[in-house]
Amino acid sequence: MEVRKLSFLVKYSIYALLFAGVVYILVMDTTDKTKLFLTLPTFHHQQPSTSRLYEMSIYKDNLEMVLASASSTKNKTLIITIVNKAYVEVEEREGEGGDKAMLDLFLDGFWIGEETRQLVDNLLIVAMDNTSYERCKFLGLHCYKLETNNGEDFSDEKVYLSDDFVKMMWRRTLFLGDVLKRGYNFVFTDTDVLWLRNPFPNLTRIRDTTDIHISTDRFYGHPWSNANPINTGFYMIRSNNKTIQLFNEWYARKNSSVGGLKEQDVLQIMIFEGIFWKLRLKVEFLNTIYFSGFCQDSKNVKVVKTVHANCCRGIKAKLVDMTAVIHDWKKYKKISDNETSVSSFRWTNHVACMNSWQ
Repeated sequence: MEVRKLSFLVKYSIYALLFAGVVYILVMDTTDKTKLFLTLPTFHHQQPSTSRLYEMSIYKDNLEMVLASASSTKNKTLIITIVNKAYVEVEEREGEGGDKAMLDLFLDGFWIGEETRQLVDNLLIVAMDNTSYERCKFLGLHCYKLETNNGEDFSDEKVYLSDDFVKMMWRRTLFLGDVLKRGYNFVFTDTDVLWLRNPFPNLTRIRDTTDIHISTDRFYGHPWSNANPINTGFYMIRSNNKTIQLFNEWYARKNSSVGGLKEQDVLQIMIFEGIFWKLRLKVEFLNTIYFSGFCQDSKNVKVVKTVHANCCRGIKAKLVDMTAVIHDWKKYKKISDNETSVSSFRWTNHVACMNSWQ
């Protein structure tokens, strides 16, 4: 009798354990499948939330997080600009520059431009110090704090061609090369570029195989000619093996350049040496009619996309003349329906920038 009772209890215990195990497996299996479903990549762009959850599960660092957040989920493309304390704080100054910081004026361009407001959703602000990072976060933008090497301080204004300016430009180049290696395409824009119209129709044409679209200080008539002097303050670049190799070779020249040249000058020398041909890069040099600057004004306000405060030395001078550009743009918008008035439109002379070299 005791043996039968013991046998019954053993069998009951085994069945109970088996039943509990089955229930546990079913419950955990359902939970795991739910988690797995939520983290699987989706290739249907109408479900970005699922894709975003997947990306969050594989983030390697903060940079990857902000790149994924700022970029288009369709083609991993974003807009990048780099700022420091001098570009986010308002400084008392005389003249017509008003009381705006460079970053604020830069963002004003997106606000008053044509089909540009939505582009801020894909804009990443890279801050080189805590002040500019906190300002970026306050504005509710996509922000990334760039760590500098060997305790370098890039918070103050770096005068054009000064040693610190050159160091800051090379640090920028290193960072942007890292972005390329992560598989992201981007438009890099200096903060002294006003986006008056959406430039992407000019930069992302159907079946376009161009690797780089780069702005020019002066345009000499042919978009594929190496004779056009480049400006690295605005360019679009696609991430591929060729462009990554370009950045590797470019940055490798940092310490070997004679006289400590800035990165733009080194790249210009490499172009003359045939680096684009060597790497089989397809590079378009942008026409200043569309991608204008103070070096060479666009002669057609009806098609201009961006205006760059190049050929200018110092933030104060840039702010004065960029403010004048915004005023000019607002005047144009008021007369844009009057062909006669538009035909007589002229940009205000960039007097502050011309005087900045004295």
